[in-house]
Amino acid sequence: MNERTAAGTGAPPSLTPDAGRPAIKTKTADSLWGFLFITPQLIGLLLFSLIPLVSSFVLSLMTWDGFGERKFIGFENFMMQFKDEEFRIALVNTLYYTVLTVPTGILLAMLVAIGLNRVRGKILYRLIYFMPNITMSVAVAVVFMWLFNADFGLINLYLKEWFGIEGPRWLTDTRFVMPSIAILSIWMGIGGNMVLFLAGLQGISASYYEAAQIDGASKWQQLRHITVPLLSPTTFFVTIMTIIGSFQVFDQSFVMTSGGPAKASYTMVFHIYETAFVDFTFGKSTAAAVTLFIIILSLTLFQMRMSRRWVHYED
Repeated sequence: MNERTAAGTGAPPSLTPDAGRPAIKTKTADSLWGFLFITPQLIGLLLFSLIPLVSSFVLSLMTWDGFGERKFIGFENFMMQFKDEEFRIALVNTLYYTVLTVPTGILLAMLVAIGLNRVRGKILYRLIYFMPNITMSVAVAVVFMWLFNADFGLINLYLKEWFGIEGPRWLTDTRFVMPSIAILSIWMGIGGNMVLFLAGLQGISASYYEAAQIDGASKWQQLRHITVPLLSPTTFFVTIMTIIGSFQVFDQSFVMTSGGPAKASYTMVFHIYETAFVDFTFGKSTAAAVTLFIIILSLTLFQMRMSRRWVHYED
């Protein structure tokens, strides 16, 4: 149908029956190709994430030793968790570890990123700081076991030679074992968070600093009133991810202390592992895992709600 015919019928050319068909076919073909490309990812998400997640919720309502018959017991596994002393110890230790690692790790990563953003050769320094982040946590834990050794470890050796201080028994004293694991985790995590902060810093327009310098603002005032507020979206993301990671700590305590001494480094994931693969009470273990998931989800939602007060996005 040509434009003259369309005008004769009173319909605009763009609304004629034949005009929209090629566009609709192209859009449908693009959608089919899009679904085709994401199908492998969707299948992997379904098989390895969604189905295990739903199965975990179902298993948490049952009692099962991994071999025999499953028996539905409702929420009894969850009630047992809060009566279990080991669960309470694991929860308190994990919270203590989170308090030690999250603020310190975020602050140090931010300071390192601010420093690297001002120097030349930042690619080399970024690589050096990021290397611990990609190193196997088990290998790092083994190395730190030697460093923290109370008898011949380098840390106590340097404390005695440089400061005349008799170092503590890092991994065998209940007062120092969790701070020791926290030091290791902070050292490993600085690189990843530093890269995120560095990306955030490079996204801040230089015009803000130029205007501040014209107004006579000092470096500290620029940091306080420009850098920190405009880094708040990155800080928010790093905080959420660091807290989630801190609640999932396992490798360090498993390799370095096996949860000891006296369960001073006994964490939530360690409790889940021991309940499942040592006691073979998979229903109870899954209930602990679901409880941990609910705790992490609640903290994340709380942070997202509170972020409205302190997260500032650049217009």
